[in-house]
Amino acid sequence: MDIEELRTFVEVADAGGISPGALRLGVSKSIVSRRLARLEADLGVQLLSRTTRGAALTEAGATFRDYAAKVCADIEIGKEAILPSGPLRGHLRISAPMSFGPNHFAPALAEMARRHPQLQMQACYTDRFVDLIAEGYDCAIRVGHLPDSNLIARRVGPLYGQMVASPDYLEAHGHPVTPDDLAHHEALTKGPEVWQLTDGETIRTVRPQGRFKSDSGVALVAAAVAGLGIAYLPDCLIHEHLSSGALVPVLPGYPPPPAGAYVVRPPGQHPARKIRALIDLLIEYCDGSSHPPSGRQARIRAKPDAEAEAATPDPAG
Repeated sequence: MDIEELRTFVEVADAGGISPGALRLGVSKSIVSRRLARLEADLGVQLLSRTTRGAALTEAGATFRDYAAKVCADIEIGKEAILPSGPLRGHLRISAPMSFGPNHFAPALAEMARRHPQLQMQACYTDRFVDLIAEGYDCAIRVGHLPDSNLIARRVGPLYGQMVASPDYLEAHGHPVTPDDLAHHEALTKGPEVWQLTDGETIRTVRPQGRFKSDSGVALVAAAVAGLGIAYLPDCLIHEHLSSGALVPVLPGYPPPPAGAYVVRPPGQHPARKIRALIDLLIEYCDGSSHPPSGRQARIRAKPDAEAEAATPDPAG
């Protein structure tokens, strides 16, 4: 048996089937099947029970999976220990937000692949907050505010946003004057949300309500332009609509505090070198990127924040 066979088994076991396991690994199902067959032949025991719905671990497979995962992890740690400055190798699977990830993070990920030609990368764009461990991701790029959890987060730059609505909506429903007025307006949200607004030295908390919800920041922009309500969105999604007048700021005297862009990873003592390289590159990229919305500063400036425990963030886009 070899390390690729062990790694393939772990991925298939965690994914629950050969097809999703092959997707995680970035190889064909036939290659996965051959690796599993060789591994089972070497061990002389069946590890997976194949069904029409996927692949389930046998009793022997469930026992062997933890040992195989530890071997794979130890080998990765050993490689980094003896090759601390060599080329990055292996796989890097990243989740990024669909709403503006392809436009705002994809260039940085492409540069990561260019700088490290021996590193296999897979970027998956979705506005759904994936389970990093269960779905086999090395890390994820998140935007917004981070509540508490056991995920480890590294801030790579601030993210600015504001509340907006269409002129037609405000003409029909009136302009809110204070944060308390938002209780009488339709809010466009991703689900249950808490909006924070600055009132001088104080942070005001609002729990918006509305009939239109979407897990896509792009869809919320479209709903705001259509006049369905007030939305709290990142500047990088709305600056063109602000420039054209399709959207206008709401409660500009009570701006939301800056949120952030983060790389989050499963808990562990030390991040893998490939994740550290991604974090450094995103900080470099965010520090040099600029998207000026309606005269407001939208430049994402990174600060050398320490890693902190954080959770899946409140959606900001």
